[in-house]
Amino acid sequence: MGEAPEGAAVPAAVEGARARCFYSGTRRHPVYVDRFFPPSAAAGRLPLVMLHGGGHTGTCWMATPDGRPGWAPIFAAGGRDVLVADWPGHGRSPMAADFAGLGTEDIARALLAVLEDVGPAILMTHSAAGPIGWWMAEQRPDLVAAIVGIAPGPPANLLPDLPGDPAAILALKDDESVGCPVYAPEDRPVWFGEAFAAAYWANAPRFPQAGLAAYLRSIVPESARVLNERFNIGGRGLRIRDPANVAGRPILIVTGDHDRRHPRAVDGATAAYLGATFLWLPDHGITGNGHMMMIEDNSDAIARLIGQWLDGLPVDRA
Repeated sequence: MGEAPEGAAVPAAVEGARARCFYSGTRRHPVYVDRFFPPSAAAGRLPLVMLHGGGHTGTCWMATPDGRPGWAPIFAAGGRDVLVADWPGHGRSPMAADFAGLGTEDIARALLAVLEDVGPAILMTHSAAGPIGWWMAEQRPDLVAAIVGIAPGPPANLLPDLPGDPAAILALKDDESVGCPVYAPEDRPVWFGEAFAAAYWANAPRFPQAGLAAYLRSIVPESARVLNERFNIGGRGLRIRDPANVAGRPILIVTGDHDRRHPRAVDGATAAYLGATFLWLPDHGITGNGHMMMIEDNSDAIARLIGQWLDGLPVDRA
């Protein structure tokens, strides 16, 4: 195609459009962000910033592997501006050469820049993004109005200091009380195989097995350091200074009954520590969910429960 003549008019539809994606983050760790605009924004509703967990990208919020709309378009359709970020080195966020040594705090600082760009927002965190969200809320209470934690990792304050010994960690691999930890040598990224995904992420009755192959194609390599910090190996997990600094805002923690790393007692303890509302899905007649509840076959029902909680937020009104 030829170039448009200099000074050619820009179509009105294009000139009035708002960007659907942008880059944020830090200079060293850029962050790619997809944006879902509501058909008509409800007055006073804060943006919702969605943060994926380890080994994933923001696509887990956008669509399910069996072809249904994901939570990002669902919450946007309900009248809320939704932003979906890819962690540094994940998805369309550039990967640095030393990715294997990327730390949780590095990711948290890069994601905090997203909030600095968009202003006060509600965080929705998943899994290893849990510690990131708690840290962000403590660092910038002016920017984090509320948090929805989907099977969120706790702050490392609540985790035992595990030894930096691969054999000792291997002996704990089925211990749900410490998160079924894995040890990762930090000289290379971690690649997740089908067996690992089937055991921890796609193991629940509600996981859409028809979309399993598509889901497996969405999994990305992870920083070894992030994994070690998530399990607090060597006592290096991301901590907060004081739970009171985080608890001074509405927090919802949502957990299913087939999540091996998030049994009821573990996520309930996180909720108690942070003064959060604990939504144990079976208490609401929703059973069979695992770690990836946002893409499981009853994800719409879970979104409705979360939406009801969001609709009652005092911080979310004009």
